[in-house]
Amino acid sequence: MPCRLSFFLLFMVFGLAGHSLWAQKSIPSVDIRTLNGKTVNIQQYTHQTGKITVLSFWATWCKPCIQELDAIKDLYSEWQEKYNVQLVAVTIDDTRTLAKVGPLVESKAWDYVILADPNRALMAALNFQTPPQTFLLNAQGDVIYEHTGYVPGNEYELEEKIKAVAAQKQD
Repeated sequence: MPCRLSFFLLFMVFGLAGHSLWAQKSIPSVDIRTLNGKTVNIQQYTHQTGKITVLSFWATWCKPCIQELDAIKDLYSEWQEKYNVQLVAVTIDDTRTLAKVGPLVESKAWDYVILADPNRALMAALNFQTPPQTFLLNAQGDVIYEHTGYVPGNEYELEEKIKAVAAQKQD
């Protein structure tokens, strides 16, 4: 019995240590593109703005992605005002479907920074498989929270996380 308890405690210690290390993960330096084809480094948007950043990976063919970005749209101006947050939406559409991105963004009237990762280099560097994938970053570009998938209401959970990061920033 004591052996099981020791193993459990050891597991918990290393598990919590791993969790705290994850909280300090930073967005890597990876070049991606604007919709105009200009090469930019993602850190220009995640490390150099001094803002809390929601980094949302999406694609034109991903219905949950579009639902999530539409749901956030209704809250976004309030988030900007209350929490000084920005949303950077990175499409993983390939060169074949990238032409659909601009018209979709315009039709949705999304007021987000829209970037493209058609070769999925940033996606690979962040080690995830499919969108929607959302990262919440503090003003220094450290990953504070990560979420995969979308179900209605996730935007309110995200807002609570944003609120907590904003409160830490004020301390």
